[in-house]
Amino acid sequence: MQRIAVLTSGGDAPGMNAAIRAVVRQARVRGWETFGVSHGFRGLMENQVRELGPRDVGGIMQQGGTVLGSARSDEFKTAEGQTHALAVLAAHGIDGLVVIGGNGSQAGAHSLAEQGIAVVGIASTIDNDLVGSDITIGVDTALNVGLEAIDRLRVTASSHNRGALVEVMGRHCGYLALMLGITGGAEAIVIPEAELEPDEVIGVVQRAFDRGKAHAIVVVAEGARNNAARLVPYFRLNRQRFGFELRATILGHVQRGGTPTHFDRLLATRLGTAAVEQLASGGHGVLVGVVGGAVVPTPLAAVVDCTKAPDLALLEMARALAQ
Repeated sequence: MQRIAVLTSGGDAPGMNAAIRAVVRQARVRGWETFGVSHGFRGLMENQVRELGPRDVGGIMQQGGTVLGSARSDEFKTAEGQTHALAVLAAHGIDGLVVIGGNGSQAGAHSLAEQGIAVVGIASTIDNDLVGSDITIGVDTALNVGLEAIDRLRVTASSHNRGALVEVMGRHCGYLALMLGITGGAEAIVIPEAELEPDEVIGVVQRAFDRGKAHAIVVVAEGARNNAARLVPYFRLNRQRFGFELRATILGHVQRGGTPTHFDRLLATRLGTAAVEQLASGGHGVLVGVVGGAVVPTPLAAVVDCTKAPDLALLEMARALAQ
């Protein structure tokens, strides 16, 4: 191994830059050259490749997002697109690749690994639905951003005896909504894995006020069937039936843009280091993640085409505590 490349793909996550920094500097310790690929697999196909040295990654660890940029690419999913990517790697003499990203990104990494490229993935997605890691880069920051928002909204909701509906990110996975519902003390949690109908949500809020609460918090995942786009119009159409006001706040990409927390910086640094160690030891075609507190590799073949579901027992706990 003499030359490696690193790219970030899919949704950005706070902590990606710390992982890039670790990869570049750990590679330099081994005497390797490192190249950064801009804009993920799309940039790889377009030969957006530049050399990165230790000074190029100085001062990036505390920045959110990714200095390499990210993008999604349907073209890369085709045989022709992957042929272009392989040709670019060969032209630069790159014999190892680190892919930082979530499910779609690791599917792309697996495709290249099957064609003989030494590839190591790094678990990075705020959804925390990636098999092979108990927690992924960006999750802790996204949770802390969401929790601060819920805490602030509770203050104003209590002042006016209102209900506050907070929609958080999670297109296909309700992990963020579930965790924030628990730690934010929500009365109702709506996630794709355990839907609630609009009347059920309103009933939960009504019963909270009947018990003497000054506010009621509803946390909804954006990917839930009954998300804010459906619940808010329903409430407005049936407002005369309810004895309270419901205000909605959609956090959206605010959760992805936060300054990475200590936890995410440390996690990303550990995983970036582990990725280089895997390449050095010949452990190709794997994803590095944290399982039981230890950094471990998981074959990419076991990661793609499956997702990790949230623990629904925690949902029952949250409902019991919302008294």
